[in-house]
This record gives sequence, structure tokens and C-alpha cells, in this order.
Amino acid sequence: MKKFLFLSVLTVLSACGSDEPTEERTFYLGFTPFPYAISQEAVDFTYEKIAKDADIVNHHFDNGVPWVEAEHNDPFHINITNDWQFRKNSTPQGHKIYVSVTPIDFVRTGIAKYRAAEEDMELPEPWDAYSFNDEPVKTAYLNYCKRIIDFFEPDFFNMAIEANLLYFNHSPFWDDYLELHEFIYNELKSAYPDLPVFCSVVGAHMMSDTFADNDHLALRTATVQLLEHSDLYALSLYPYLTAYLGNPYPENMLTELFSISNKPLAIAETGYAAQTFSIDTEGGTLTVVSDPNKQEKYISELLKACTKRKAKFVINFVLRDYDDLWEEIGSPTGVVIAWRDSGLYDENGNTRKALTRWRSYLKKPLS
Repeated sequence: MKKFLFLSVLTVLSACGSDEPTEERTFYLGFTPFPYAISQEAVDFTYEKIAKDADIVNHHFDNGVPWVEAEHNDPFHINITNDWQFRKNSTPQGHKIYVSVTPIDFVRTGIAKYRAAEEDMELPEPWDAYSFNDEPVKTAYLNYCKRIIDFFEPDFFNMAIEANLLYFNHSPFWDDYLELHEFIYNELKSAYPDLPVFCSVVGAHMMSDTFADNDHLALRTATVQLLEHSDLYALSLYPYLTAYLGNPYPENMLTELFSISNKPLAIAETGYAAQTFSIDTEGGTLTVVSDPNKQEKYISELLKACTKRKAKFVINFVLRDYDDLWEEIGSPTGVVIAWRDSGLYDENGNTRKALTRWRSYLKKPLS
């Protein structure tokens, strides 16, 4: 969902009760560190605000896997290792580290693309013919996961981003993927028994009436299959990118989603647009009508729900609106615009109402 940015740059729980957070929280609060523009100033701003407005950082890698090198444990391309080192050096001291990787491609239809000198390159032979459960894929992906874990020493490790979308987008690969999923989980838990290892899953697709022709019950079943080998129930959730658009989503949405699994909950990534925008799709142009009040309402309800559910962490994917980046890459009207206005800082670096609510939770001690 967000890979294009990396390519451009290195509920209501109750009818009563107070809107104020409780005196303690169980979850860390954080962002991914991609900047809002292609500049050192943007990079510096992003890490500076993560240091101030978060206590966890999510290093999110949805841009290919170094399959060829990983299979034989050969050195990775210097562009990869430089990226890792910069992120590690820039992570604020004392912040928890959450790393996300995936063997599934960005559009969630097959094996991830190849990463080396560039991101998301076409798979070379024979990798372009492999299935998820082929031995070279298992070996390479396990080696890759181990190497990135050993480098970052994360507190949380997501081994497959939005994995249930593979079932939704290309179910014929599902059984092969489940074999890989189980293998990677078991091997990583054997090697790192104290590390939370999990996959993330898209939440909105598991709700009825969120997408046309969406069998939400079948997707819930697929999600339960994934969670058999996942330490957390980690949700990816963007309510405005559904049939609801900028209209009110069901009052019971968060309660219903959170009840699908009783595993410890995490919000692997989320966000809500604070401005109106239009997006070009295959079916025509869609307009999402939103404003800072709607964003603040979602963040408030989400954090209240996470308090009740005793979540582990919450990641608001975009820290600052990326209008500058959007213009730098030609102001496209397709999918790239979808998350442009979901920052807790606006395009000018001003704080939004949702950030005030976010900070009211951040100041509470962790229980």
C-alpha cells in the first residue's frame, strides 16, 4: 500500500464514560519514518517528531526481498545495508523497534519482487517460476528474516505484511503460502523464542459491506488460518479506504474486528485522511470527503478501543502529510494520493487535532 513512498525516498466502546484516556496504557505509539519529501530536511523532521511523539518506530520493508543473495547467505547489495544502517542510526534511543517484512508482493498476488541495487525489480530466473512452498524460497526467506532480526534486534517482528490479502487477491496460491508461513514461523520461534513473531492482516476486508463482492466470512477463515502461526493479531486498518469512504463507519466496527481473534492485539498500521481528496480507480473517480474532525474522531475511538483490548502497539503509518512528495513525483491521481493527507501533522508541519489526542495517551505511563 505504501511502497511508492519508499521508492521515491531512501467503536465506540461504550455509550457512556469519559473521553479522557485512563491513567495507564498498555500499547506503544509510533510511526513509520518515511519522510514527506525527497530532502534531508524532511528526513530530519520525521525522525525528530518520532523522537518526540512516539515511543516505537516501525521500519517497514514492502519493497522486495534479496532472494538470490539470501538463499546462499551472500552479502546483500550495499544499497540495502546502507538503508538498514541509516535507519538503525536514526532510531531514537530508548524507542521500541518494530520491523515489518514480507514474502508477498506489493499488490498481494504472488511472491515478492527482487531487491538489490533497486527496489521491486523483476524476479530473475529461476525465481520467476518458484512457488511459495519451494525449498529455495523457504531457505532464502528464512535467511533474510534472520539477518534483518539480527541486525535490528527488534522488539516486534512482522514476517508477512497484510498476508490475508493474498487469499483475497489470488486464492490459488493460498495453500502454498500457508506452508511457507508455518515453516517461517516455527523456525523463527525456535531461533528467537522471546521475540513476538506475527503477520499483519487487513481488517476492513473482514467486515461485511466494506467492499463489493467481498466474502468477508471466507477472509475471516483465512485470517484464522494465519493466526495459528502468529503471536499477535495485528491489524492493518484504513476505514476511509472502504465503501464507507469519508462517511461514518459502523459504530461497532472496532469492537467487531477486535473480537475476531483473542490473541494479543496490535495495530500494525493505520490512518485516517484529514482532508478531502479524489482518487482515480478502474471503476471511475472516487471522492473521499474528510476533515481534521473526522480524523480526530477515528484516532480517539481507536485508542479508546485499544485501551480496552490492552493492545501491544499502534502505528499511524504517515507522520506528516506528503503533499511535497506527491508534487515531486508528478501529482498522480491514482493510488499514491490515498494516504497523502493522513498525517498527524499537516503538509505545512502544523499539528492536527488528532495529534493532541495521540499525545494525551503518549504521556500516560505504560502498564
